[in-house]
Amino acid sequence: MESNKVKVKIYEQEYVISGEKTPEHIMKVAAYVDAKMREIQKALKSGTISTLAVLSAVNVADEYFSMLDRVLEIKEGKEKLEKDVEHYMQMWEDAKRSFLQYKEDVQAAASKQETLTHALNEKEQEVADLKTMLREAETLGKKEVETDMQNLQNRIKEIEGSYFDLQMENVQLKSEIDRFKKVMV
Repeated sequence: MESNKVKVKIYEQEYVISGEKTPEHIMKVAAYVDAKMREIQKALKSGTISTLAVLSAVNVADEYFSMLDRVLEIKEGKEKLEKDVEHYMQMWEDAKRSFLQYKEDVQAAASKQETLTHALNEKEQEVADLKTMLREAETLGKKEVETDMQNLQNRIKEIEGSYFDLQMENVQLKSEIDRFKKVMV
């Protein structure tokens, strides 16, 4: 980069400043130093130009280091925010996986409920058939019928027990599906 030379006025004295920055930038820096010196001169009321220059330099250096501290705070804040974003992104991914797992669980439970409902319907039909057979058997002879009737009643009790178990499992599955639906919402 080429060196730029700019004539500036700081505290009523002219200086030629050269640097690689643009002339506009050099003039802006000189104007800032001039303003600082005038500000300190108002507060100091008296003092040599070298005293004003040193105090101005101290103030500018203080501002510089304060800005460096602030930049460091901002960098640390940015790093913390980046870590937070990473953490929340991981939480989001975990939530998506959980949602998909719940969805699969609900589908599996619905499929199992359908199978159990079909089995329950078959058992209900079997009970109805046995009751019909029992009624038909009642019209037959008493002794033969009593034995058949006892066997049928035992069979009916077994089927009713199975039927009850299926109903309980069906109620549990319905409850599980409702719970999964609430979790998904």
